[in-house]
Amino acid sequence: MNDRHFVITIERQYGSGGRLTGKRLAEELGIHFYDEEILKMTSETSAIGEQYFRLADEKAGNNLLYRIVTSMKPELTEPDRDGHHITSPENLFRFQSSVIRSLAASETCIIVGRCGNYVLQDQMENVIRIFVYGDTVTRIRRVMDVDKVDEAEALRRMRRIDKERTEYHRYFTGREWMDMENYDLPINASRIDYDQMIQLIKDYLKLRGFL
Repeated sequence: MNDRHFVITIERQYGSGGRLTGKRLAEELGIHFYDEEILKMTSETSAIGEQYFRLADEKAGNNLLYRIVTSMKPELTEPDRDGHHITSPENLFRFQSSVIRSLAASETCIIVGRCGNYVLQDQMENVIRIFVYGDTVTRIRRVMDVDKVDEAEALRRMRRIDKERTEYHRYFTGREWMDMENYDLPINASRIDYDQMIQLIKDYLKLRGFL
């Protein structure tokens, strides 16, 4: 790996294998992989209990009026560190975004979910935005294998979590989660395995001059 600094953000349909691919890629490249660790780091930074961030993790807020009367980019401002709105979904998102930007500025790493592609939109020169998706059959099979559940439960989880992620992305970014214009490298995981997905990303990194 050369010395050129870069950050990979991964959005992923549930069961696509995007998270596992990112984790294994980080291990191969010898860089940090951030997923739920961001919740703990944000809690420590903000002095707000981690449970608040876990409850709000990749879920939309419910203040529709807030979305109507504010601009599309309020969450990228500095978080409110004092006041009764400190644990609002919007403020928790601002704290989390601040941690993500700090990580991205300080090290080469992989960040999964949490609208990383949007949060880091001002650092586009060194951000590689990936979206991993797959057909229903492939995803059900992978959920059954990883979560150890039957087919009906796998399908139920897929639908619920994908819906949550779609609403979360729309709520905090004003964008559609599965709009491929928001990504540099969409990957269809239906016909390739984890090793091949890792190779595909590494090939893309080489094309961009990062490896």
